Amino acid sequence: MSRPERGTRAMHQALPPELRDAVDGFAEHLSRVRNRSAHTVRAYVTDLVSLLDHAVRMGCVDLAELDLSVLRSWLAKQRTTGAARTSLARRAASARAFSAWAHRAGLLAADVGAALASPRAHRELPSVLRADQAAALVEAPSRQTPRVGPAPTDPSARQTRPVGPGPIDPPVRPPESVSPAPTDLPPGPTPGAAQTAETEAVSLRDRVLLELLYATGVRVSEACGLDVGDVDHGRRVIRVFGKGGRERAVPYGVPAQRALDDWLRRGRPALVGARSGDALLLGARGGRLNPTTARQIVGAYAEAAGLPRTSPHGLRHSAATHLLEGGADLRAVQELLGHASLASTQIYTHVSVERLRAAYRQAHPRA
Repeated sequence: MSRPERGTRAMHQALPPELRDAVDGFAEHLSRVRNRSAHTVRAYVTDLVSLLDHAVRMGCVDLAELDLSVLRSWLAKQRTTGAARTSLARRAASARAFSAWAHRAGLLAADVGAALASPRAHRELPSVLRADQAAALVEAPSRQTPRVGPAPTDPSARQTRPVGPGPIDPPVRPPESVSPAPTDLPPGPTPGAAQTAETEAVSLRDRVLLELLYATGVRVSEACGLDVGDVDHGRRVIRVFGKGGRERAVPYGVPAQRALDDWLRRGRPALVGARSGDALLLGARGGRLNPTTARQIVGAYAEAAGLPRTSPHGLRHSAATHLLEGGADLRAVQELLGHASLASTQIYTHVSVERLRAAYRQAHPRA
């Protein structure tokens, strides 16, 4: 059995000083200049450290020796170790981004990554709920309160990343750390027992979470990042800060408005505490609701309702598909979802076509 590869932090520390400084400079550029999220910076830097570690093993003692053959050799090694096409495409993009930055910064004489090709990532069609299934899911908190605990196979429930800012561990916004998932949702009440104020508050929180995710199609991190002041009740619009800090306004409907009103009037006051701040959605201990906990909540209600396995991103896929099936303009859906590129939104047109084909095959006598 082969030894496990060294972690990113250890590889970063083992790099020659010049290469290590280049990693740190690139991370700062992504974070401060490009305004990338902590997760994006971490992914880019992880790829870069792996690349430079490979370059050192090939005999590169300084950054000037990095050339196209080294980049290609690194990708070839990734391929032989079983990396998926999507991973290879992302790592090639990381290498090109670093090469371009290093060239502009005067660290490389030429942009050696400009000629680096990468495999076209295969995009699987996202699974979506039917409209009736989505309605059953968002209405589930009104009928039941499932037990929510950490999923043993969910890597997000087993975070072991070291704490503390650094070049390979960018700082994240503190409001997103909240109470642990297992205690965030109390066990369902026994038959005939009166719900406590906290149990009712959590049920109202779950209802507004599900309504907002499906009504607006926002990402789970965007939903958990909402503040009370981001809700415009008069126009029924929420202000969302998406990837890269881009701000957009997203409308929601009457059912979501009712859920918001109930949550703000009866639910949030029962959970609010010293750590709540202006957060719209709260955990059971009063802190800002954590995205990992939100994923567990969605999954638990879907399972309890007998629906296909669903996540917040599945609700986002469903919202986009149902909008397009209802006649919404593709660019309007792009704006609602916060996609920087229309190509990201076009995948939902394929989903709609596939659903249409399936219905045709099932119903038409000459299919």
